[in-house]
Amino acid sequence: MEPRAFAVLCLLVEHRHRVVSKKELLDAVWKGETVTDAALATTLRTVRLAIGDTGRDQRFIRTVHRRGYQFVAPTAAAQSAAGTAGAVGEGEAPAWSRDVTRFCRTADGTRIAWAVTGAGAPLVRTANWLSQMDLERTVPAFAHWFEGLTRGRRLIRYDERGYGLSDRTTGFALEEWMEDLDAVVDAAGLGRFPLLGISQGGALGVAYAALRPERVSRLVLNAAYARGQLARARDAAERDAAHLDLKLTLAGWHAQNHSYQRFFGAQFFAGSAPHRWDEYMSFQQRSVSAAGGARFLEEQSRLDVSDLAGRVRCPTLIVHSRDDPRVPVSQARELAELIPDSRLVLLEGSNHLLTGDEPAWPRFLDEMYAFLAEDGPDPG
Repeated sequence: MEPRAFAVLCLLVEHRHRVVSKKELLDAVWKGETVTDAALATTLRTVRLAIGDTGRDQRFIRTVHRRGYQFVAPTAAAQSAAGTAGAVGEGEAPAWSRDVTRFCRTADGTRIAWAVTGAGAPLVRTANWLSQMDLERTVPAFAHWFEGLTRGRRLIRYDERGYGLSDRTTGFALEEWMEDLDAVVDAAGLGRFPLLGISQGGALGVAYAALRPERVSRLVLNAAYARGQLARARDAAERDAAHLDLKLTLAGWHAQNHSYQRFFGAQFFAGSAPHRWDEYMSFQQRSVSAAGGARFLEEQSRLDVSDLAGRVRCPTLIVHSRDDPRVPVSQARELAELIPDSRLVLLEGSNHLLTGDEPAWPRFLDEMYAFLAEDGPDPG
């Protein structure tokens, strides 16, 4: 946990006999800084995830409406080796709720943040737009991915250069993203492993499997494409639409225009309530600068791995929502035609990024785990 989250937990445990008000938490932990209630709510979600609690279960931290928060789990005083007393909560957080975050360096010296969650055979997830490892667990739209991807698996994920906890460099190109992935799997000590690519991370997964065939045992692609929006534009009208999409997104980002921001967020969660769009946009703005986001979006729109797709030799599973508004289902069909040993599964739904409360989510997990099990245990 980050220091502030740990300080919040310690304060709640220390005063577990009573409700601790929001003001008291803000005064004690943020020490006079001007912060919003949203900052406290985000920190509390971080604490709950770290100790295996949720806002629904509240087995450890109870929200008392209009009053504050109270630590309610059973505790016992324990003597440390130095003879000092401390509070120890009962129960242990599940493996998927615990991360070990590390840092490695690429061949060109860029520092990349990566994390390991869970235990078992490895599953590497390529980075995609966007990630920030210390924030992802606090966003309800992403929380289910951790439990879902670590069922008997050791999930390895990372922040690409330019955003998140990795170096905020200016490099945004496929070759540099390949270097980031190289550095992470080398640091994790992996030989051959299954690779999961989501959205833009799918294009990276295709390129990596084609150019590093000795490393990728199986490839899983979700909401992926071979060609970005500009690269696949067939005429002037489609090119104009791609440029307009980029301009509207950047205008909303720079001007903090709520309607423009919702336009972009709705493309990722078309089948979800508007609050999910706002939540996603807030996460993006915290993960990367507006200038970095602009560079990344433009490079992403020009990506084209269609030539490399035909060189992928490992078994490949392609899963896509039929009504995905961000990446049309035609892109999934194109990938299935280009990759020789591939199978295509279409899901009912209109979310670009799958949510935990839609029927497509358990179907995706079932298809993925059945596919990964066909080779038996991965050597890692």
